[in-house]
Amino acid sequence: MKSPVYFASLRAFSEKESTTEKVRQLFDRAGFPDLVAPQDKTAIKLHFGEAGSDGFISPVYVRQVVEKVKEKKGLPFLTDTNTLYMGGRSNAVEHIGTAILHGFDYAVAGAPVIIADGLNGKNIRKVSIGKKHFDEVSIAGDIAAADSLIVLSHFKGHIVSGFGGAIKNLAMGCAPPEGKRAQHNARPFTIPEKCTGCASCMKVCPKDAIAVKKKKSVIDQELCIGCFECMHACPEHAIDIDWETEIPQFMERMVEYAYGAVEGKKEKVGYMNFLIRITPDCDCFPFSDAPIVPDIGILASKDPVAIDAASFDLVNQQQGYKDSLLTAHHHPGEDKFKGVHEQTDGYRQVRYAEEIGMGSRKYDLIKI
Repeated sequence: MKSPVYFASLRAFSEKESTTEKVRQLFDRAGFPDLVAPQDKTAIKLHFGEAGSDGFISPVYVRQVVEKVKEKKGLPFLTDTNTLYMGGRSNAVEHIGTAILHGFDYAVAGAPVIIADGLNGKNIRKVSIGKKHFDEVSIAGDIAAADSLIVLSHFKGHIVSGFGGAIKNLAMGCAPPEGKRAQHNARPFTIPEKCTGCASCMKVCPKDAIAVKKKKSVIDQELCIGCFECMHACPEHAIDIDWETEIPQFMERMVEYAYGAVEGKKEKVGYMNFLIRITPDCDCFPFSDAPIVPDIGILASKDPVAIDAASFDLVNQQQGYKDSLLTAHHHPGEDKFKGVHEQTDGYRQVRYAEEIGMGSRKYDLIKI
């Protein structure tokens, strides 16, 4: 059975077709008002962006969702979880500061910011799921405690998972550092013949797991937490992972965490994917590269699998930008995310999510 996915393009010819108005229309057409009961503590899950990036969803758009929740007498709050790596979002104090820096304060967004796993990522609830990789998963306490959930995702590329959309936003985004570590569980290694000993990887490692010995980078597998920061930092592409054995399992673990994030509230969750400024990498980096395809629009659905499948297809239907990180697959119909990170298989997360019962990758795209 096909799941409905509602789509609004970015074309506008009057004030009734502004992007902010389309966010509100999508909320209604996708049936999200039915998800929110009076006094529901409604988590609006998004990514505030690492300090220095600017590809995150505009707080002006987020406010439209906040106001729609308030119309249903719900109690909305903006939320995310602390990061596994160091940076501007590894604890709640700095995380909230970064959110405010990017415009997610009450005056703009209309709702308070609550970091769902607490001050230092220790506000955790164990959720039983009984899946292949996990019997139980660790979910941020305030997301687990929320009565309803609206997941707002900036759809973009990712160095390991191919792309990040609704499923990844649930998985990594709703997990405390403990849960993020459990999902990654893949360890990069150095390719000695490519390494120049520049120490770029060592400088970004959050756990001091990398040293330069005899002008070559060496990764301590016991200390490594598998955050993949070193892979992105290496200018020589001298750090790699076992794509054939470790990454398929990583993808499945990630999807199982997404399943756990909505366990107990599957009839109380709505999803919006923003296909705007589709960058080659996630918003966790302290910068945002140029987009790989033109802006497309916004999608809304109650099915996280269908909305990611539709987003994936819409991106791949575009003509890719030559002046971007996209090095191949520029033509319509080609996998743009493989054109950026050639060894990735982003669609695997969609297939496995359908396999474990999160939704359907078959969808009806309904234009509003």
